[in-house]
Amino acid sequence: MRALVVHSHPVGASYSSALRDAAVRGLRAAGHHVDVIDLAARGFDPVMTKQEWQSYVSMSGTVPHELADDAALVRDAGVIVFVYPTWWSAAPAQLKGWVERVFRPGVAFVLDGNNKVTPILENLRRIVTVTTFGSPRAYTMAMNDNGSRMLRRSLRLVAVRRIRTTRLALFRMDRTTDRSRQRFLDRVEKATARL
Repeated sequence: MRALVVHSHPVGASYSSALRDAAVRGLRAAGHHVDVIDLAARGFDPVMTKQEWQSYVSMSGTVPHELADDAALVRDAGVIVFVYPTWWSAAPAQLKGWVERVFRPGVAFVLDGNNKVTPILENLRRIVTVTTFGSPRAYTMAMNDNGSRMLRRSLRLVAVRRIRTTRLALFRMDRTTDRSRQRFLDRVEKATARL
């Protein structure tokens, strides 16, 4: 099966990058072909242009040239793993912008004349989020985990039916130890190796 790992963190040597690498190792150990999109490394612009927006709302299905490869990877993926830090109760702007620009009509769904959504990502079977929080779990639950909600709930409802989701989260990141961070890396690798 084809797996896609989408990573969003501005620092190349971050713990988030280590989580991305752990997910890739696990997926490869499971026998998946793995593609990686590192948004910050490629300087991805999350802002949708006026022309893009007009194409989006007209439902033309036209994918901007610079996103064609990403759209193809999304269409082919059986598993998508999103790796990112949670900031301000949400995914980084770069990741949210990528979702807005790539999971568009003609790629992830179609709308009929009554604005009824029909998912079209036939290959997608699993969405996994791997994220870190500076806050404790209770605080995060009280504030809401909007990044995971967008990626695990909204995509599941819009892009494909009957999909399984997994959330792997490390809380209190600012107070973790080398040992607890390594345990979470191991957990991510083992969890993705079971997909």
